[in-house]
Amino acid sequence: MSYNPPSKLTMIMVLVMLSMSLTMVQGQGTRVGFYSSTCPRVESIVQSTVKSHFQSDQTLAPGLLRLHFHDCFIQGCDGSILVDGSDAEKNAPENGGLRGFEVIDDAKKQIEAVCPGVVSCADILALAARDAVVLTNGASWAVPMGRRDGRVSSASDVNNFPSPSDSVDVQKQKFADKGLTTQDLVTLLGGHTIGTTACFFFSDRLYNFNGTGRPDPSIDPTFLPQLKSMCPNGSGSSNRVALDNGSEKSFDNSWFSNLRNGRGILESDQLLWTDSSTNTFVQRFLGVRGLLGLTFSVEFGKSMVKMSNIGVKTGSDGEIRKVCSAFN
Repeated sequence: MSYNPPSKLTMIMVLVMLSMSLTMVQGQGTRVGFYSSTCPRVESIVQSTVKSHFQSDQTLAPGLLRLHFHDCFIQGCDGSILVDGSDAEKNAPENGGLRGFEVIDDAKKQIEAVCPGVVSCADILALAARDAVVLTNGASWAVPMGRRDGRVSSASDVNNFPSPSDSVDVQKQKFADKGLTTQDLVTLLGGHTIGTTACFFFSDRLYNFNGTGRPDPSIDPTFLPQLKSMCPNGSGSSNRVALDNGSEKSFDNSWFSNLRNGRGILESDQLLWTDSSTNTFVQRFLGVRGLLGLTFSVEFGKSMVKMSNIGVKTGSDGEIRKVCSAFN
């Protein structure tokens, strides 16, 4: 029996199919360039929309990043956080203060004008988060797309969400439940390099840490008076404080330096320095001699891609909403 080797064309087709298969598996059904033929302008429209809103209000950048994070950790990255309704996700206490909804609505309206019924709100949100990072001097990354929008948004589903009072072990478990590693945890929390938080979430560290009636000893004592002046005891719970002291508008790795110096604002952030299982990653981002270094801007993009594929809905699962705030 004679053997006829496969033609060059056949081999190329096999390699292409294998590559596509790997891409789909790695992205759980999403892929880079998903809209290249059906809506080629989607990325440029989202980018220009985010930039326009950012020029009017730079605080929208951390808002959009947080919005994407909250969407993905409840019901997966399906745009369910965008839906209006008294019992919807956005009205759960854990989602209080979320911002940037109007940016996604604006981008969606423009996209619907040129590509009606094609692009999901979930994909727009993933792109907007990336573009927000870029506008604050962070590095870009390729966003895999193809998500569909979820058909459920319930405030009662917002449970077991990462909390500022979580121990490192609890944080690691919550991230592991979503398929994210300890390195992903440290990397994604590095997104706190931009933005602010309310005194309500950490004032106990300043005055009554763990019921002791004293400050958290891990706080830099020279930094404590500044924090107390911004968050007076018994008042000012809604006052805002930068999560990355001295560099809250620039996406850089100074947040890790602040952890090393006892200047982490949230308890859950500062614990990344004091816990041995996460401290190594913080030091690697800081380029500590003797450890294999990590480049924050590069690793952040990788971890964001992983996070953006949590529980995605693709194919016949889900829908493409006409308006991001309401189901079809």
